[in-house]
Amino acid sequence: MPVDESLVGREFAPTAVLEVTEDKVASFARALGAPAEGEVPPTFPIVLAFDAMQAFLTAEQLDLFRIIHGEQRFTYERPIRVGDTLSATLSVASLRQIGGADIIGTTSAIHDADGSLVCTAKATLVHTGGES
Repeated sequence: MPVDESLVGREFAPTAVLEVTEDKVASFARALGAPAEGEVPPTFPIVLAFDAMQAFLTAEQLDLFRIIHGEQRFTYERPIRVGDTLSATLSVASLRQIGGADIIGTTSAIHDADGSLVCTAKATLVHTGGES
């Protein structure tokens, strides 16, 4: 069953707040096989973006096993630092159907505790229809 086109432009509730700690950064870096020291890895916002995506999929009753992650991009306003308190708000930027699949463009705006935009995570999700 195709995804409803009225989703385009819809914004979902922000994720739970995530405090960026040295331990979380080190754990993330180890998972990447990167040194667990120094700066926050540039892909760290995926932690929040994935939480936002999971909430979106749950709200729309879309099964994760029917999703192929097609693309991911991060655009920074400033680097993420240990001590930041962040949350992400996902919105659906685009939707098109091709060959029975839904191509869903999402944007997750990642803000700090002051409400300032820190990073934007854009993702393309390919949803293979079928019964949910």
